[in-house]
Amino acid sequence: MKHFSRVVSLLLIFTLTELSVFCDSFPVTPQSVPPLMYGCAWYPEQWPESDWEADLTKMQAAGLNMVRIGEFAWSSLEPNENHYELDWMERAITAASKHGMVTIIGTPTDTPPAWMTTKYPEILRVTEDGTRLEHGSRRHFSIGSEKYRALCKKIVGKLAVRFGKNPNVVAWQIGNEYTEDSFDLESRARFHRWLERKYGSLEELNKNWGTAYWSQTYTKWNEIPMTTGRANPGLLLEYKRFVTDTWRDFQRDQIEVLRKQADPRQITTTNLGGLGWANRFNRQLIAADLDIISWDEYLGAGWFDKTKNGTGHLDPTRSGASHDLVRGWKQKNFWVMEMAPGYVDWGSVSNALDPGETRAMAWHAVGHGADGIGFWQWRSALNGQEQYHGSIVGPDGEPLPIYEEIAKTGAEFAIAGPVLNGTQPVSEVALLHDYDSRWAIEFNPFSQRYDQMQILIEYYRALSEATQSIDIITPEMDLKRYKLIIAPSLNVISTALAEKLTEYVLSGGHLVLGPRSGMKNEFNALNRWRQPGPLAITLGGRVEQYYALIEDLSVNGPWGSGKATIWAERLQPLGSDTEVMLRYGSGKSWLSEMPAAIRRRHGEGSITYLGAVLDDDLMGRIVFGWVKEAGISSPFIQVPQGIKVCRRTGNGNDLFIILNFSHCTEKITLPSSMVNVLTGSEVMSITLPRYDVVILKRSIKIN
Repeated sequence: MKHFSRVVSLLLIFTLTELSVFCDSFPVTPQSVPPLMYGCAWYPEQWPESDWEADLTKMQAAGLNMVRIGEFAWSSLEPNENHYELDWMERAITAASKHGMVTIIGTPTDTPPAWMTTKYPEILRVTEDGTRLEHGSRRHFSIGSEKYRALCKKIVGKLAVRFGKNPNVVAWQIGNEYTEDSFDLESRARFHRWLERKYGSLEELNKNWGTAYWSQTYTKWNEIPMTTGRANPGLLLEYKRFVTDTWRDFQRDQIEVLRKQADPRQITTTNLGGLGWANRFNRQLIAADLDIISWDEYLGAGWFDKTKNGTGHLDPTRSGASHDLVRGWKQKNFWVMEMAPGYVDWGSVSNALDPGETRAMAWHAVGHGADGIGFWQWRSALNGQEQYHGSIVGPDGEPLPIYEEIAKTGAEFAIAGPVLNGTQPVSEVALLHDYDSRWAIEFNPFSQRYDQMQILIEYYRALSEATQSIDIITPEMDLKRYKLIIAPSLNVISTALAEKLTEYVLSGGHLVLGPRSGMKNEFNALNRWRQPGPLAITLGGRVEQYYALIEDLSVNGPWGSGKATIWAERLQPLGSDTEVMLRYGSGKSWLSEMPAAIRRRHGEGSITYLGAVLDDDLMGRIVFGWVKEAGISSPFIQVPQGIKVCRRTGNGNDLFIILNFSHCTEKITLPSSMVNVLTGSEVMSITLPRYDVVILKRSIKIN
């Protein structure tokens, strides 16, 4: 494969060099996004222009077809107020195009320059303890500052006028990894205006927040604190929603400027970090206003295990869940804008990935719906806070050991891209991930053992054994396309959401509610009905009481036998057609022999409430039963443990991306003859060493 990769790379260089000569002689045709985009973050402003050609030649040889530029370049684009230097960016875009690469421009609004923060210190972010940040890092601006927003719109407008019709610019990335909110006085006033618009009157706010508790009743809007500490649950939930709306407004300001000036061919995106799961704001709502959503996949970003921040290797279950979460924000394919080529520099131990693991990571993303992969970064920066971060070439511009693996993957992307174009994962089952519910539990977890994200991952793990395609969506999305929907921790259920879920069940859907469901309403107040709140009537049952467990309890029933751990709820059927599927074992606890899971067939579908966190073995067996009951097809290709199969469908084809994450070589017999996309040959079986990948194609009948 080494020789194959080099031959393909040389062919790409020859073909694209010929194309660049053609483009120099004739009018340039506007470029479109490659069917499988493959690129890197490139910072031409950090290097002598004499280095550009050598860098771009090596990028082309590695099969890269995209560069992202500009997202940290404000001081190079506007070195002094109202003095713009955009010619260097024009030259960089043109140079990249001559090497067959399209450009994504990042708006530089994540890093305001020093002249700006000095002249307009009011734009600087203020932390919750009242500290105003100084210049020298990034994200040191306040998203609530009208002055900063005006300055952002101005630079974005200049870029849009200059590059909005550039034939080689295919997309705009708004800012970079939205993260921090600000507690400055202007943001506080914005929060109070936001609350006034939402509630209309303080009487309405006081009623829904239950402010009679601890004499919290407000008589003026500016009396309401802005805090993330232990505070009124209604206030805490609304603050999260306010932060979401503030980031969304910040983003919309720039989108509006771009759409006024830019060619409609140029699409908008932003890259969200934090392993996809970060929850400072509602990411599904951020994604809603963009043409496509992107995210940055860095292994071990510490979300699931703070002791392994940046440390470790690819966990296909957690990584797959992250991709499926991102795809669910718009229920469509996405981009991975940043992926570390080998390692990061901010881990407790910033270990390198194994040979072949970066390639597997890229293909794994594509299998879950990524139509573009970008590495961060191309070349090691000589200075700055991320000097040690993984890159493809070193500070001398010469390839690092990872370069050959990047090139091999690039050659494969060039072959498979046209075949994968127009395909996407298709799922019959979905997990519900609800930001309001997640925030509500996070504000008061009640048990530090109840890690709601780990619980969701365990549901995902069990489902991935039973079906090879899963969507993770929010309750606001279209539910009708799914046969089975599982909501592990749907803590907040409003009357409107209950009506939507009831309609889903009546129409033939199978709904499973997990522990802690329906405790709260949309104001983060306890529902007057006991759990699952307004869904209790549909369920034909309710939760009598909930308990945080210190020790495991036995459970048994029609679903089998096993253990309840971490959390357990005592259920009560309220109708003769509500079945008890699990009971707690006998003993001296409040849960002795009480129902742990109940189910009711309702309309054309069913609703199930599982009130306990179960051991992995029992959970796996139960999930297989749910999948079978919902009429979901078994996986087409059966594989041993450690092999992951990702299916993308479209254009009359099923595409299977199969990866080996086990520690040994595995041989897989296929159910029928398929085409190996990378070799063009028909195969009846495949042999995969560790971290290897194969892409298979079969034709399907279109009804």
